[in-house]
Amino acid sequence: MAIKNRLLSKLKSTCVLMNMAAISHPQKMHPVYRKLVEARELCQQGLTESNFAKYAEVYDGVIMAVKQVLDGGVGSDTQEIVGLCQELLQHIMVETSKEEHFKKEMVFLPYKYSMWDSLESVWRAAYEDKDNCLAYVIPIPYCDRNPDGTAKEWHCEREFFPADIPTLDWQEVDLKVMHPDVIFFHYPYDNCNRVTSPSQEYYSSNLKMCTDKLVYIPYFVTGKTVKPNFIQEPGVNNADYVIVENEKIKAIYEEYYSVGELPEGKILALGSPKYDKVIAARKEEYPLPEAWERLIAGRKIILYNTSLQAHLVHSDKILEKLYSVLLYFKERKDLAFWWRPHPLMEATLDSMLPHVASVYREVRDAYVKEGWGIYDDTPEMERAIVWSDAYYGDTSSMVELYSKTGKPIMIQDMEVKNIKLG
Repeated sequence: MAIKNRLLSKLKSTCVLMNMAAISHPQKMHPVYRKLVEARELCQQGLTESNFAKYAEVYDGVIMAVKQVLDGGVGSDTQEIVGLCQELLQHIMVETSKEEHFKKEMVFLPYKYSMWDSLESVWRAAYEDKDNCLAYVIPIPYCDRNPDGTAKEWHCEREFFPADIPTLDWQEVDLKVMHPDVIFFHYPYDNCNRVTSPSQEYYSSNLKMCTDKLVYIPYFVTGKTVKPNFIQEPGVNNADYVIVENEKIKAIYEEYYSVGELPEGKILALGSPKYDKVIAARKEEYPLPEAWERLIAGRKIILYNTSLQAHLVHSDKILEKLYSVLLYFKERKDLAFWWRPHPLMEATLDSMLPHVASVYREVRDAYVKEGWGIYDDTPEMERAIVWSDAYYGDTSSMVELYSKTGKPIMIQDMEVKNIKLG
């Protein structure tokens, strides 16, 4: 257990310091005193209140005695008191080594807040299980990449997380030292993604050395199938467990698993937190900006979703298609138009289709400036799903999620320019 092992290590180093007579030299926040306080905090953090009670009095007694020694208040009794403290610490170490009730430490590593929904319900279940789990969210830094693979710009989206989701600063956490029981992650590509990349220490190849169990949950859902290349990414190979949305997807993962014999029980069909998020979403949880409310004005709302795959596969015609769609809906005064591109759209075009990126921005900017429809680049996809009345756009993970609402869905055809609705 992560906390138990760190606690035993801290207690052992405290005893070593005492044996070196380091306690005989008073100074502000002495190492022995500091380690004792930290050990007490670890013990309290890792146990329930009732289980910690049997340790608290001993910790408090040792800490108080050490403080008196450091303050010079025990005179000639110093060595006797230090010896007694060492005996008490040995007793704590023995009892701690037998303790079986330490909580499991679970770390969640989102890189983009818009993809946090792929981890959230698992985190929430662990976070609310106060007797058995300590769940931490650490938003990690990532960069957009230039076409040559170098880092273009670095981001950390910790600021996007709401107050009810406590987060830790990645700069203040050493995962190797912490060595949590479980790490959950949703970025499977390591250094194989041309568009974005987390800092290298968060590649799955490095994370697996920082935990007892590494768990990958895909940031996307597909419902019926998944392309083999997504199964053969480093994160799938390095994870101890991969959680997928259903038995059909599990069978495909098992068929295309690419690194030797598939360990039994590695692929688990436990569902996706993304479904949990959409199914639970309510309009009151996602209030609209006043400008958006005016644009909707009681009309039926069409959610228009544009995907990365469509832009990459149909790069020769996607902009013409986009322009024709915007032109059509601009004339439909009976409908409210809500355009939501993939969160990585611009970064992907910049890295992989720079000749398309500039024209795309011109079309996007003109649409935003004209102001007749909603442009949604917020990280919360659920707002668009819960407020809209129908879906139109590319095949993507959002289509599978949208299907759970029971509302109409129409997939756009790149070969067709004229749209006919209602």
